[in-house]
Amino acid sequence: MILPVIMAGGSGSRLWPLSRTLYPKQFLSLTSESTMLQETVARLDGISHQAPFFICNEEHRFIVAEQLRQQQLTHSGIVLEPVGRNTAPAIALAALHAISNGDDPLLLVLAADHVIQNQQAFVEAVNSAIPLAEADKLVTFGIVPNSPETGYGYIRQGDAISETAYHVDSFVEKPDLVTAQEYVSSGEYYWNSGMFLFKASRFLDELDTHCPDILLACQQAISGAHGDLDFIRLDEAAFSACPDESVDYAVMEHTQDAVVVPMDADWSDVGSWSALWAVNPKDEHGNSTRGDVLMENTTNSYVYSQNKLVATVGVEDLVVVETKDAVLVAHKDKVQDVKGIVGQLKQAERPEYLQHREVYRPWGAHDAIADGERFHVKRLTVKPGEKTATQMHYHRAEHWVVVSGTAKVLNGDKTFVVGENESTYIPIGVPHAIENPGKVPLVLIEVRSGSYLEEDDVVRVENYGVGY
Repeated sequence: MILPVIMAGGSGSRLWPLSRTLYPKQFLSLTSESTMLQETVARLDGISHQAPFFICNEEHRFIVAEQLRQQQLTHSGIVLEPVGRNTAPAIALAALHAISNGDDPLLLVLAADHVIQNQQAFVEAVNSAIPLAEADKLVTFGIVPNSPETGYGYIRQGDAISETAYHVDSFVEKPDLVTAQEYVSSGEYYWNSGMFLFKASRFLDELDTHCPDILLACQQAISGAHGDLDFIRLDEAAFSACPDESVDYAVMEHTQDAVVVPMDADWSDVGSWSALWAVNPKDEHGNSTRGDVLMENTTNSYVYSQNKLVATVGVEDLVVVETKDAVLVAHKDKVQDVKGIVGQLKQAERPEYLQHREVYRPWGAHDAIADGERFHVKRLTVKPGEKTATQMHYHRAEHWVVVSGTAKVLNGDKTFVVGENESTYIPIGVPHAIENPGKVPLVLIEVRSGSYLEEDDVVRVENYGVGY
């Protein structure tokens, strides 16, 4: 049985402003109504597999869990990385977990932020690689190139093993344009997809041979792990001491058993706005749009509207992306430089690089609506059956107005129900919490007022009002 291992890390800089550090592209709906993470799971249809195993950053844990819940998707575990340490340690964690109960499954390693438009070709390539992995080969999937891309690494094929597989001759770095053209013309090179299939034990054996320090650090991190809700928390000190290394550098470039299986599946890692334009449907003028968009005399452009009407007139080859708190306008040939803007935002300590105006929490979400001197307004959504942590503030009071649904409110030593079009007042210094006891989402408006309104004016009150 195959155990899919879905790596859901990422920094969220290349598709800013839609992607943010705390909400990178794998959690976005970019080519369909499903998110890229959800599409990755759906792509497994046609492959005999166990429930997928996920690896993600600790700060993304509730987003992963919520997106799986939205589509009632099961999982074999969600490992939380306290710090990013690249793909070799991530896969090692999955392999160690997979063999912990005596099994030795084939690990199908996938990134959660890739687009594959030909699912059948993907399934056929994976199924053709199963006998090779069962025979102790370490399979990587090479994408049949359709253009001389300079943003991808390449794999050169060696001698044929079968009609659908080759020994790996070499892995090569991202080439310049001339070299990339030579690679594509030769027919001997594939894009390095970062997808793999191998036995858990075989990967660990190779890792022990070539990078034993990574294996040791991961073994210590797993041995000190503990459960937290649906998550597996690693020993933070042990994992933080692990070397930062990709699976290619750590294992695939050194093993004698590397095999490449070509995959012609309309694949993209969607590494830029121009790449996203390329994989999306376009109108007769070469434009790809999403949201509330009007165009006049516009060609070969990508326009995304999240919150407002966006209109373009007399432009070509542009990327225009509107979110609730930022707008990007870039030439399609210069979109790789978006990360420079992200760097400026980070240096200036502006929140736009880190998260969206709407922030997701385990209990729901909050969206900033208005700011002013001594006041701040948010729209809160609390999921059915969920409740916020009990807390208090020393510098602000809060007014809550219920827009829809029913709220069960803890306000000091009192507990009561607030219905639609009703409100309550939370004084400074009073412990409070809100719960949604109903079957539909609870929506309310929160108005903060006071001398200091920032998020760090929060004091958690443990065990206050337990049983209310």
